[in-house]
Amino acid sequence: MPAKRADGLFGTTWVHVFEEDTAEGAVYRPEDDDIPLSRRPRERIQLQPDGSARISVQGPDDRYVDQPATWKEEKGAVVIRKGPGATPLRLVSQSPSRLVVRPESR
Repeated sequence: MPAKRADGLFGTTWVHVFEEDTAEGAVYRPEDDDIPLSRRPRERIQLQPDGSARISVQGPDDRYVDQPATWKEEKGAVVIRKGPGATPLRLVSQSPSRLVVRPESR
C-alpha cells in the first residue's frame, strides 16, 4: 500500500497547463486556479490516497474520457502508471499550486 501523504497531492484535480511546461517537465496546476482558456484540451490527473489515480483526456467527441491509473512511491518519488505499455510519469516537483511531471526513462 502506498505511503500516506498529507501535502495536498490528494483531493485536487491537477490540470496540465502546457504553456508553462519547461525542460524539467509538464506543469499541472489545481483545477480551481486561474487557468487560461485553451482550444487544446487539457489533460487532468487525480490521485487518491489508496494508490489509485485517474487521468482524464480528450475523447473522440471532445468530452473528457477517464483512464484508470495507479501511483506509488518509488525511490522517493511518486510514479504514475497509466496502463500496460504506457510510459510512466514521475513527479519531479510539487507545491500546493504546482506539480511538474515527466515521462520516466525506461
